[in-house]
Amino acid sequence: MHEWLVNYGFYSLFLLSFLAATLLPLGSEWLVVAMLIGRQNPVAVVLVATAGNYLGALSTYWIGLYGGDFLRRRVLRMDEETTRKAERFYERFGSLSLLFSFLPVIGDPLCLVGGVLQVGFIRFSLLVLTGKLARYAAVAWLTLKGAAL
Repeated sequence: MHEWLVNYGFYSLFLLSFLAATLLPLGSEWLVVAMLIGRQNPVAVVLVATAGNYLGALSTYWIGLYGGDFLRRRVLRMDEETTRKAERFYERFGSLSLLFSFLPVIGDPLCLVGGVLQVGFIRFSLLVLTGKLARYAAVAWLTLKGAAL
C-alpha cells in the first residue's frame, strides 16, 4: 500500500475528495490520515484534499444552479426529506450555512441548495473553501498530534 500511495496517492486523494463532496457515500478523511502517517507533506495533503472536495461541491452547486429537479432526483438521487433538511438548515443560517458543507448528510445538499437559491459564485466559493479547508486542516492537525504521542 505504501508504494501505491507514493505513486498514486495525491491523484487518488484528489479523486476521492472530489467524489466525497457529491452525494456518493464516500469519505476521504481515511486517506488523508493514511498519507500523513505515511509521512507525506501535510500542507500538500490538505491542499489537494481541499481542492478536490471544493470542486466536487462546485459540481453539486452547478447542478443546483442549472439542473433543477430532474438532476437533483435522477443524478444526485436526493429524496424529499434530505432536501427539506438542507433547506431548513439553510433558512435558519442563510448562506453562512455553506461553511458547514463538510458535514455528513446535510453538507452536500447544502451546496445544491446554494445553487438552487443562486448564491453568488464568489460567496459560495469563499464559504465552502473555508469550511472544507478547516475540516482537512483539523483532520491533519489531529493526526499529526496523535502520531506525535
